[in-house]
Amino acid sequence: MPHLTVRALEPQLQGNETALIAALTDAVADVYGEWARDVAVVHLDGVPAGRWGLGGKPVAEPAPAITFGIREAAFTRPDSDKLADELVRNVTDAAAGVLGAHLRDAIAVELVATPAGRTAIGGVIVDRHPAGPGGEAGDSRPS
Repeated sequence: MPHLTVRALEPQLQGNETALIAALTDAVADVYGEWARDVAVVHLDGVPAGRWGLGGKPVAEPAPAITFGIREAAFTRPDSDKLADELVRNVTDAAAGVLGAHLRDAIAVELVATPAGRTAIGGVIVDRHPAGPGGEAGDSRPS
């Protein structure tokens, strides 16, 4: 399940939440396919003005920082380098398209791989089975 966490100044997010969630979800589905649309999770974390610093000083308008987490199997596919390049480009373009093109060159995207057996929902590990379509591991919850 792809998880995107966007950290941006609260004023950058205000009024853009719906558009940003939709654009980021589209970016993920464009790379991994439509199966990813229904399971993509987007968290928007607004940081109050004055609470984002660089070089020891508050920054007036920092570019968003985006963390993209997905199961490790997605990054071990034979085409993973191509998919990672496309994912970073699409996610950056989606954020810049909603929050402002002037931020594009400074948007940070971090790709984080979660090893199998390290994701749980409702108190149950959900990814112990071998990878399925799209590099996603199966669900081990009881039926």
